[in-house]
Amino acid sequence: MSYGACRDEDPDLFFGTDPGFGCYGERKAARVAREKAAKAVCAACPVRESCLEFAMATPEHDGVWGGLTDKERRRMRRATLRKPTPST
Repeated sequence: MSYGACRDEDPDLFFGTDPGFGCYGERKAARVAREKAAKAVCAACPVRESCLEFAMATPEHDGVWGGLTDKERRRMRRATLRKPTPST
């Protein structure tokens, strides 16, 4: 984490607010804008790949890690599980 481009950023940029309704949760437009800004930080990060590997191995369920949102990482995990294994 000490080498990450995110080290001096506000963690709220990567994690946002808890989901909810009305004024208590993050609205979709705000979430999309926040995630886009977080991904821009990740794009220039020297440890982006290792950050993503950590998030996939842990697995981290929340936030933007290694340039991917929680939903994108979930899709990636599902796709990996669905891959057919070679016959032996």
